[in-house]
Amino acid sequence: MTATRTRKALVVGAGIGGLSTAATLRRVGLDVEIYERASELRPAGGGLSLMTNGVLALRDVGVEPRFEDSGVVFAKLHFATRRGRPIRTVSFTELADELGAPSYGIHRADLQQVLLKEIGDTPITLGAEVTGFTTGRDGVTVHFKNGEEAHGDFLVGADGFGSAVRRQIAGAEQPREPGYVCWLATPSYEDPRLPHAYVAHYWGRGKRFGIANIGSGRIYWWGTQNMPAAQARTWHGGKEDILRSYAGWADEVLAVLRATPEEEILTVPAQDRPFLERWGEGPVTLLGDAAHPMLTSVGQGAALAMEDAAVLALRLADTSDTVAALRAYEDERRPRTRKLVELAYSLSKMEQAERPLQVLARNSYFRFASKSALDQHNRLLLDFRSTR
Repeated sequence: MTATRTRKALVVGAGIGGLSTAATLRRVGLDVEIYERASELRPAGGGLSLMTNGVLALRDVGVEPRFEDSGVVFAKLHFATRRGRPIRTVSFTELADELGAPSYGIHRADLQQVLLKEIGDTPITLGAEVTGFTTGRDGVTVHFKNGEEAHGDFLVGADGFGSAVRRQIAGAEQPREPGYVCWLATPSYEDPRLPHAYVAHYWGRGKRFGIANIGSGRIYWWGTQNMPAAQARTWHGGKEDILRSYAGWADEVLAVLRATPEEEILTVPAQDRPFLERWGEGPVTLLGDAAHPMLTSVGQGAALAMEDAAVLALRLADTSDTVAALRAYEDERRPRTRKLVELAYSLSKMEQAERPLQVLARNSYFRFASKSALDQHNRLLLDFRSTR
C-alpha cells in the first residue's frame, strides 16, 4: 500500500494570522513552512484585544493556548465622554460564561510568543520578501526578492494589509480612508484610576481615546482625530501636538499621555479596503488582514484571523482535494467577514462624529439603548460557532 503524502502549506506572514494558521494546519496533520518579510520577529503596535470568538475558533481545532498566562481577562468596557463622564458600561461576563471563553487584553509581543509555542518546530524563514507566485498541476511556487523559491501544495497569504499575495490576485488597489489618524502606544505606567483589566473608551467631537490596562504594569492606549485622508497619511507631529489635541479631556487620559515616551508613540492613518470577493485562485488563498482588512471599531482583527485559520484547517481536513477545500473555506468566511468589515466602518463613522447634534445623538443612543440590543450586537461579534 502506498502511503499518502502529507500536504505542505506555504504560509506568507508570521503575524497573528500566519502563526495561527501554522498552529491549526499542523493540528490537522499538514506540514507548514512560514516565510516572513521582516528580518526579525519584532511585533509592532503594542496591545490588542483578543476576543472570545478567536479563542473559541482555535479551540475547535484543538489549539488551546494559555492566553491567561500572558493577558488579562476583559470583563467590562466603560464608555465615557471626553471629560470622563460615564455614558455606559458593557459587561461581557454573562455572554463569555455562556460561550465558554473570555476576551483578553494582551500585548502583541506576548501573543506572538504564545502562538510560537503552538507551532513547535515549524520552520520560519525571515527576510523572505515575496515578489509573486506561480501555480501548476503540482502545487504552487513562491518567488522571493533574493531570487530564491519555495514550493508547496498550497499557499496562504497571511501577509497583512500590504499583502504581496493579494496584490497578485486582486491587482493594484486603493485603500478606503475614512479620514482620521490613529496614535497608539503601550507604555509602562501604573495609575490607581486605571486598575487591573480596566478598559475604557472616551468619546469627543471627531476624536476618541482608549485605555486598557493589560497587566504587568503596562497600559495600552490609542487615540484618533479627524483630518483629511492625505494629512492622516503624512502626519508628522509630536507628543506635544497630541497633548494639545486632548486638552481638557479626562485627567487619566492626559496622565497616560504625559507618561508615554515620545519615541514609543506609533502613528498610522485609518485605512481598510473595499471588501474583496475573490480571495484566491487554484492552490492559493488569503487570510486575516490580507483578505479582509478592517478598522478597529469592533476590536476583531486578531480574532477574525484566528477564525479564518480554524475554518481553513477544518475544510482542509475534510477532503484531500486541496483546491476545493480552499474555495470552501473562502465561501464559508466571506459572509461573516464582509458583515464585520462593514460594521466596523459604519461604527467608526458614528464614533468619529464631529457635529454637536451628531455627538449628542451618538451618546444618547448608546446611553439609552436596551440591554437586549447591546447583547445582540455582542453576540454577533463573539458567538463564532453560531455563524458556521
